[in-house]
Amino acid sequence: MTTRRILAAGVTAAAVALTLTACVGGGGGASGGDDTKAATDAFQGDVKGTITVLTNRTDLVKTTLADYAKQFEAKYPGTTVKFEAITNYEDDVTIRLNSHNYGDVLLVPNKVTKDQLPQFFEPLGTVDELGKTYRFINAQAYNDNVYALSTFGTAQGYVLNAKVWKDAGITAPPKTTDELLQDLQAIKDKTKATPYYTNYADGWPLSNWQNNAGAINGPDATKIRDADDSPWDSGKEQYQIDGLLYDIVHQKLSEADPTTTNWEESKNLLGTGKIAMMQLGSWAAPQMQDAAVKSGASKDDIAFWPMPFQKDGKFQSIIGSDYTVGISKYSKNKATAKAWLDWFENESGFAQLNGGIPANKDGAMPDILKPFQDFGVDLVELNPAPKGQETLDTDIQNASQIDLQGPNYRKQMIDVARGAAKGDKDSFFADLNKRWAAARAQVATQ
Repeated sequence: MTTRRILAAGVTAAAVALTLTACVGGGGGASGGDDTKAATDAFQGDVKGTITVLTNRTDLVKTTLADYAKQFEAKYPGTTVKFEAITNYEDDVTIRLNSHNYGDVLLVPNKVTKDQLPQFFEPLGTVDELGKTYRFINAQAYNDNVYALSTFGTAQGYVLNAKVWKDAGITAPPKTTDELLQDLQAIKDKTKATPYYTNYADGWPLSNWQNNAGAINGPDATKIRDADDSPWDSGKEQYQIDGLLYDIVHQKLSEADPTTTNWEESKNLLGTGKIAMMQLGSWAAPQMQDAAVKSGASKDDIAFWPMPFQKDGKFQSIIGSDYTVGISKYSKNKATAKAWLDWFENESGFAQLNGGIPANKDGAMPDILKPFQDFGVDLVELNPAPKGQETLDTDIQNASQIDLQGPNYRKQMIDVARGAAKGDKDSFFADLNKRWAAARAQVATQ
């Protein structure tokens, strides 16, 4: 079971549109101050009784989560925490939001748009207030109120079999894209491993490449891209991100036939050293370590390094929220629900378990990210879109039909790179620029 992949700021409207019929009740409107006062009042009362927590982690209900419930119940005698594990979480919970029956505490489905948050979730506090304690508070903020907190954050980079890299003579992360390509070539020449694995067939891993946006341009990367008619010009951030993937495939440093890749199998392939690298978030590293151990290898064979993008001589890694967790507006035990949320965020250790960055700024970084400290990596959180431009990036993507957060255009790019489709790097990127510029012009007239 995987955790959710992180979603960047510009998810297409088609992917997040949600038709819901629930109405905004008293105290749940969009106004800032009144909502926050309502939240403070809502969480008053004794911490006791039963709460139901919805989760997508069907693999943890009888183990880790059951242990969490015991710890919480010991801290708060007279409480009971029940978990409802849902396999098809996104679809099933989205449907349940049309009723009032969706537990007391739950992960916010990705299809809920920010303006819908007040309909379904209690405000937890203001952005300024909670931002002093927690990271990623803009992920589920609306009108300066925060409606959910991050389960944990993910750093961007790549999972590698460090033993394979060491066998090829590489013991430190490459600092430029050219150096990475040289290192992958060395792996191909000196070991039996496939240097890079695209996970083309499953598709969604290709989307993760876009989560590196900001590693060069910084926190305002989306704003910079949206103001540019040609983000795929040589040297620009989008060119460097997509150009690296193109060059890896074009230089035959990836699997021979990308149409036959398999995500679940890729964990075993990397864990056993049959492949050397995959570009993913830090959440994936513990799964590769588990695969290594199950194969009889060491978890220490698996490492997580920053992408070869630097600014002012320092690596930069984009960090962002995985699933967020909030409290149902219709919970009948909000005091206990809030106590559980606070305990989960600050005491459970769930972030470290998942190789994630804790939402609490004082939380310890997971072991898998310790090398980031050694390499002096700057962790960069993207700024939210400016007011009045919240949908600009989505609108441009939709008009251009370039799914930055989806797999389609990168699949097309890989096909060009491997010679299975017409064109070359220059022509492919020129077409992207043309479509992007036309879309910006169209959106500007709407």
